[in-house]
Amino acid sequence: MQKKDLLRICLQNLMRRRSRTFLTVLGVLIGCCSIVIMVSLGIGMKETQEKLLAEMGDLTIITVSPPQNGKGKVKLDDALVKRLHNMSGVVGVSPKQSLEAESIRILSGTGNRYVADWTSVVGMDTDQMEQLGYRIINGTTVKHSGDIIIGEFLAYSFKDTLRPEGRNMIDRWAGELDENGKPAELPAPYLDPLKSTLTLEITTESGTIKYPVKPVGSTKEDYSKGYETSEGIIMSLTDLRKLLDKIQGPKKKKLPYNSVVVKVSSIDRVADVEQEIKAMGYVTESMESIRKPMEKEARQKQMMLGGLGAISLFVAALGITNTMIMSISERTREIGIMKALGCYVSDVRIMFLAEAGAIGLIGGVIGCVISFLASVIINLVSIGLSPENIPAAILGGENINRVSVIPPWLLLFAIVFSVLIGLGSGYYPANKAVQIPALEAIKSE
Repeated sequence: MQKKDLLRICLQNLMRRRSRTFLTVLGVLIGCCSIVIMVSLGIGMKETQEKLLAEMGDLTIITVSPPQNGKGKVKLDDALVKRLHNMSGVVGVSPKQSLEAESIRILSGTGNRYVADWTSVVGMDTDQMEQLGYRIINGTTVKHSGDIIIGEFLAYSFKDTLRPEGRNMIDRWAGELDENGKPAELPAPYLDPLKSTLTLEITTESGTIKYPVKPVGSTKEDYSKGYETSEGIIMSLTDLRKLLDKIQGPKKKKLPYNSVVVKVSSIDRVADVEQEIKAMGYVTESMESIRKPMEKEARQKQMMLGGLGAISLFVAALGITNTMIMSISERTREIGIMKALGCYVSDVRIMFLAEAGAIGLIGGVIGCVISFLASVIINLVSIGLSPENIPAAILGGENINRVSVIPPWLLLFAIVFSVLIGLGSGYYPANKAVQIPALEAIKSE
């Protein structure tokens, strides 16, 4: 029997009992929808958690510190930096050194009218900033000696000394907050550091030093990389060492690095790289310790939700088996005639398997379409019922938290799983059909 004849007979048999076929397909459809929607809720939960962690900082950053606060044989030096550069999965490395003093003030304006009483000053390999994931949101990167990068909100650290105490600073948290707990709209600061000349006033035991700097850009706030990205200053490691030499005077000595920042190629590689660095005797810190438990919890909930949906699909499988067994009982004479006409036993088996598989395929495809539409509606209700929000409900966005997320692989998996359920459910009835003797089948009424 040719394949096109098998397909035609398969469709004719499905259409012959429309009501029964419809109800069986409906069972598969409901089971498929249950799996897709349940799993999509779990994926949406995981996506929301990852966005929450991403707001806290870069998930692929590892901060390396010396053990015992720098005491012992293991040190943070250039040899370590080179070794980390050569590690598999590492895309960027930079040592970091902090400026430590009794007082660090920033002066600006005519007569030093604007003053920031305290700030964090860090030196690093500014050529590695792009590889490390630092985002320059205004201006450019460091190109010349004396250039600095300022934190995103350094401007709000300045007070206007000509204004009365208590009203001489702008509080960026004073306005309304958005749904993420951040200021919905930032007020204008008294001073724009990028358009001003700044002077660092550093007070130490040996005296006070003034060091002019030139802001050339500002970086996006990211606490995983350090407080300096928010309200601090980043300068080249060379400039910071010159400044430290100037502060130390004749007794200058090369100070060890405070930490080393390592950027890994992907989230999946963080744990392996971090474990390798720990094996070298160093202390590491990353978002992995927070992400792993949250990811495990999300996976457990996802499996639980998917399991609940799978129960519905397996119930539908029983319906397919029942439908096919009833079909065999009704078509026993037809099976006998086919065998008497010389039809291969394998063709009879394929015919019944094709019918069962077709029920699974139809139910899976329609179920995926309905699940996709249901997912979009769920996200629209969460985001806001507006035609403008439809693309965001489907594709998501940087500031969009979708409740239900259906990736393409989930739809493909649901369809394939539905077909396999159909074939599995039809296997026993198909074997039962081929085992009926031809003569007995022809005599059957």
